[in-house]
Amino acid sequence: MAAPLTLVVMARWPAPGRCKTRLARHAGRWAAAQIQRRLTHHTLQVSGHWSQGNNHSLQVAVDGLAPRALRRWQQELQTLAPGIRLGAQGGGNLGCRMQRQLRRAFQGGAQRVLVIGTDLPALETRDLQDAADALLQAPLAFGPARDGGYWLIGWNRSGFCSGGAHLMSGIPWGSDQVLERSLAAASALQLPVSLLREQNDLDERSDLEDWLRCQLPPP
Repeated sequence: MAAPLTLVVMARWPAPGRCKTRLARHAGRWAAAQIQRRLTHHTLQVSGHWSQGNNHSLQVAVDGLAPRALRRWQQELQTLAPGIRLGAQGGGNLGCRMQRQLRRAFQGGAQRVLVIGTDLPALETRDLQDAADALLQAPLAFGPARDGGYWLIGWNRSGFCSGGAHLMSGIPWGSDQVLERSLAAASALQLPVSLLREQNDLDERSDLEDWLRCQLPPP
């Protein structure tokens, strides 16, 4: 039997002016928020289908919502992914927030943990399965993003215990050096890495072409 796995989706409340700030400079705040909403729904539909079909745990770590609003949004998202659990990301930079979610999942009994965002118009269930399978062979997995970052990071328990507290420290988040620096840190820690297929986050005006090409269905 495969080891217990937790999938964590890092999400932001899709409100105008509070998400997709780079895209909003070109498309406007309202349009950017609507795109964020559709992408979030797409991510949770894919994640929910895959998690339910494989008996994995699905958690959403949210930024930008107070506890009462968080509970209301959970009720809405239950229609997309029944059994989903929402919680706060907490403070700090992206590395701190991801590390916090990883630690919580492992403390909760997971043997493998995947962390993704909600900016992936081309996300498919096979991407998540490939990542889950990779962690049976290597302690660490990355999904490279075209902008030099990564769209997924995955750890198994032994790998995280060996280097999870260090690998995400000192990374220039938001730059085109994120993946390169992360791979260098993994090499320094002597952690083998599995690389998944490259995808493109939707952050800039030019990225809208990928979003339109995917023809996401409305929520």
